[in-house]
Amino acid sequence: MQEIKKICRIYTIKWLKVERSGVIIYIGVGYMFIGEHQHTIDSKGRIIMPSKFREGLGEIFVITKGLDNCLFVYPSSEWKELEDKLRTLPLTSRDARAFTRFFFAGASECQLDKQGRTLIPSNLREYAKLEKDIVIIGVLSRVEIWSREVWEEYNDLADMDHEAIFERMAELGI
Repeated sequence: MQEIKKICRIYTIKWLKVERSGVIIYIGVGYMFIGEHQHTIDSKGRIIMPSKFREGLGEIFVITKGLDNCLFVYPSSEWKELEDKLRTLPLTSRDARAFTRFFFAGASECQLDKQGRTLIPSNLREYAKLEKDIVIIGVLSRVEIWSREVWEEYNDLADMDHEAIFERMAELGI
């Protein structure tokens, strides 16, 4: 039982507590990616995915263009949920078509090799300006891959505006 609780605390974002005959069972819902990891991309365009993200991504996952010039990495289950939501958008909406094209045209199904590496397709490496030094971060239900230089620039801009960001988040109830 202790092992189940430990696994749920490490790998899930929500728990369902079920009490039955004095036994408490925790059932995880979803996977939470957190943390920042400094890595490099090799000459073949491969990266080593942090070991703590590998289980949550599963055997096959999707890498696509993200916002702010980074790449988004989704486990297959998360990608399917996103796909289902985007299918409901009206085809007559120009913004919906543009967003769907942006998100899906660059998407690539990927998997890890035995060393925990994955190949980033060249079009995605170019989009995210991935050359040598990269940063891989966990952001709740997805992983993001950044050029270290772009990540540092992004953080410098965000640092200047934290107060305003926090105020807007408070307006959203966060």
